[in-house]
Parts: sequence; structure tokens; C-alpha cells
Amino acid sequence: MEEYKRLNRELVCKGAIIDYYQDTMQVPNGNVAKWDFIDHKGAAAMVAVREDGKILMVRQYRNALERETLEIPAGGLNGREEPTQTAAMRELEEETGYVCDHVELLNSIYTTVAFCNEKIDIYLARDLKKGIQHLDEDEVLQVEAYSLEELKQMIFECKIQDSKTICGILSYAAKYAGAAKH
Repeated sequence: MEEYKRLNRELVCKGAIIDYYQDTMQVPNGNVAKWDFIDHKGAAAMVAVREDGKILMVRQYRNALERETLEIPAGGLNGREEPTQTAAMRELEEETGYVCDHVELLNSIYTTVAFCNEKIDIYLARDLKKGIQHLDEDEVLQVEAYSLEELKQMIFECKIQDSKTICGILSYAAKYAGAAKH
């Protein structure tokens, strides 16, 4: 494969969650193009399965979509050096009030590869214990629990459209199909 060469990267806007850059790129045919690049510090998410087999979900308003969504608990890393496992366990407790001692990596995804480097590691938590929910100042959400079959149906009916949630639920279903039919 021929080489792509970055000639310049210019910070256009520094945000609270992302930084927006404009890259000047030389493509293999010699042409020069301007490409947008969104730099994201990363995130982690959790498929949290209770003893009864129900999966904990959070319903919250998403400004970009101007509506509520149903998602697995998730959040950004506190810094690029924070282990994603630590972030996933923190977000589980903050958003749902549940804690766990052990998690298992289910999948890693890049959410928008055309222009953003956001990577989300998705973990599985079982053997949950009730802790204390402590939301961020700007978080207002409702914790709900659904069976795997209910969530798969919502995915296939396009009622759940969040990519990390779809990936997490379907990864869990594929890996634990026999043991997860609740």
C-alpha cells in the first residue's frame, strides 16, 4: 500500500471531551487534501448482568440526538493513562450504584473511524453487589434492567441505536448464548 503523509495538523478547537484538528494530508496519488480529525481520550463501557440474568441499562438524554437513549453504563477515561477496566468499574458504580470485583473484556471498538480515534473497551461484569449511585453534576439518568432477549429485540427493531451498546449486548449474546438465555 502506498503511503499517506501528514503535512500539517492544526488545532481548530479544544473542547471538554474532544479536540478538533484539521490535517493537511498528502495522499498516495500525490494530491493534497484537508481532513478533519477528532482526538478523543478514550472511554469504557460495561455489560452488567445481575444474578437473575437481567442486564443493567441506563436511560438518559443525549444532546446530539435531542432525545433519550437506552445504553449500557459507560464514560470517558479520566486521562489517557487510566486503565479502561478501572474506568468501566467506576462508571458502573457511578451510574447504576452496583459494584463488582472482577470484569472480563468483551470487545474493543473504534466508534467513528473516518474522522475520530475514540476507542471504547467494553467489559462484562457479573456477581454484582449493590453499592451507591453517585452521578456527575450534569447526569440525570434512570437505571433499568432487561433480559438479553428483550435487548436483542430492541436492537433488531432499531430502538437501541447506540454502537457501544449494540456491540456490548451482541458480543455478550454471542459469547454466552447458551448460558445467557433468561
